[in-house]
Amino acid sequence: MFKVIRKRDGREVPFDETKITDAIFKAARAVGGEDRQRAMELTIEVLKMLKKKYNGQVFSVEDVQDVVEKVLIEAGHARTAKAYILYRDKRTRIREAKSELMDAVEEILKETNRENANVGNSPSAKMLQIASAASKKYYLTRLLDEDFSAAHLRGDIHIHDLEWYAKTINCLQIPLDRLLTNGFNTGHGYIRPPRRPASAAALAAIILQSSQNDMFGGQSFPFFDRQMAPFVEGADENEVFQAMEALVYNLNSMHSRAGSQVPFSSINLGTDTSEAGRRVTRNLLLAYEAGLGRGENPIFPNIIFRLKKGVNFEPGDPNYDLFQLAIRVASRRLNPTFSFMDASFNAPYGDQVSYMGCRSRVMANRRGPEVTPGRGNLSFTTINLPRLGLKAERNVKRFYQLLDEMLGLVIRQLYHRFRVQARLRVKDLPFVMGQGLYLGSEGLREEDSIEPAIVNGTLAVGFIGLAETLVALTGYHHGQSREAQELGLEIVSFMRRKVDEACEEYNLNYTLLATPAEGLCGRFVKLDRQEFGIVPGVTDRDYYTNSFHIPVYYPISSFDKISLEGPYHKFCNAGHISYVELASPPLANPEAVEAILRHMAACDMGYAGINYPVDFCMMCNFTGVIHESTCPRCGSASIRRVRRITGYLSTVDRFNDGKVAELNDRLPHSLS
Repeated sequence: MFKVIRKRDGREVPFDETKITDAIFKAARAVGGEDRQRAMELTIEVLKMLKKKYNGQVFSVEDVQDVVEKVLIEAGHARTAKAYILYRDKRTRIREAKSELMDAVEEILKETNRENANVGNSPSAKMLQIASAASKKYYLTRLLDEDFSAAHLRGDIHIHDLEWYAKTINCLQIPLDRLLTNGFNTGHGYIRPPRRPASAAALAAIILQSSQNDMFGGQSFPFFDRQMAPFVEGADENEVFQAMEALVYNLNSMHSRAGSQVPFSSINLGTDTSEAGRRVTRNLLLAYEAGLGRGENPIFPNIIFRLKKGVNFEPGDPNYDLFQLAIRVASRRLNPTFSFMDASFNAPYGDQVSYMGCRSRVMANRRGPEVTPGRGNLSFTTINLPRLGLKAERNVKRFYQLLDEMLGLVIRQLYHRFRVQARLRVKDLPFVMGQGLYLGSEGLREEDSIEPAIVNGTLAVGFIGLAETLVALTGYHHGQSREAQELGLEIVSFMRRKVDEACEEYNLNYTLLATPAEGLCGRFVKLDRQEFGIVPGVTDRDYYTNSFHIPVYYPISSFDKISLEGPYHKFCNAGHISYVELASPPLANPEAVEAILRHMAACDMGYAGINYPVDFCMMCNFTGVIHESTCPRCGSASIRRVRRITGYLSTVDRFNDGKVAELNDRLPHSLS
């Protein structure tokens, strides 16, 4: 009857009526029907209608599908019609995803995207990004439930590291001491325990890299001073310094993930009072202070100096001199950042709490021992708080209703991801699970599920843009209004209660995260601007404010900022961080830095850092704050500008547009 049909790409191909019969039969089977003869009869009705409607003209695939739906409905097959419509919609989404994927690949081939400031523009990085784009499309159209996928695409939520959804887990606090003491295998043979500091430091870098290759997030040593101490006993200062210098060099040059980036590395230290442990801390800080080969500011590792009264926080404490050294190095190199072991929520664990540069924190554990080594976050998903504030239209009760619904959706989505991750086998993460790095993986065989291990990990519900949310609800953010601050604390407290309830319901370690929003900060606001327009104080900038922070553009003293942000830390048990922004490196004012840190401790903060510009001329090695586009000494335009982004350091040329806009808006905080 018909010779050709027009495909969606415009090509005309031979018409095959059996494809209509097959589609109708599949839809009928989906609702319990099994009659192929009836499908053939309905096909005849479709052909009749096509002949009547198009009268010899060439029609398209879409035209045929429209007629099939009409025939099914008119013939009284409503359930079959619904199944056919759903199938058609699914096929449409898959086709659109393929088309969007090709567009994404085209853009990646031009330049690697900048969602992650640690990913370069190398050929390997481009290949990783292409695989990432394909994985995201697959999971959104094939794996995730429709409500999860739709919420992510709309911008109600953001499923972080979506491309890794079914492949692996996020991050790990590595039990370095056990690996160095017993040796390990990276897949190509046994690595025996080291005997000297240089060997131990080299193996530490290899361990970080090997673990990173199994996971998508950061890697950390939770007690580096204590873990390395046995391997520096008997070594002199110069030998230990050389080992630590090599570690810093390696962590800034040794790529993982097929050569696309160096590991996201964090090192916690500061409370080991043994002479060997003190030697490790002292020389790592000195090596970091010295910088890279031409004096450049190192990007990694992110050093986290633990502060604790009786150990290093007060004059007379055994490690107080190391605290003073940490202040000096932080005043020149942006690192170390500082964690506070005496915070109300950390104190019950002594000095056992460790952080990562991205702010991740893992401690409480309802499924095993409450320890840090061998544990990490499994995945996290962030709620778009400002959107809920805009939808509520200044009705706080309505806002809480919307927030409650969104929390429920994210909690279910995280559980779905956990079940998907639990299907992974030990051999899928050969180093992390196969070598027993993850708590609970000891004794598991290659074909075993990793679930007995990952029940010790955390599932994190994140949030972004509390400041913009408060503006949407009250007209003011928490830096401007005491009432807004009270509401902000109520909102975050409400989220924490709901997350704690999820722990009870699912018997898993759900936690609340002050999201380290990098690529996300600009994505949400673009989507919200399309829906709500430009709302002053909410969608009028190219980014949303990080987690519970006071907006970077708001003029406020460092001490007032600390006082306002401190109370939020205790609610965010998955991780938190606060910053003070200075106009220049405080090299000549260590007393001010110490005063800031003491105020942070007094305000019950758990983790914090000091920010300022660090600029370096690649031609003449001039270091300082370079306000112009060229070096004031030699006139070169080759300037390396290092800033902190989502906890880690990076160079500005790798920031995405949202983070560049945020960086340009940052105002220094006065020291008064």
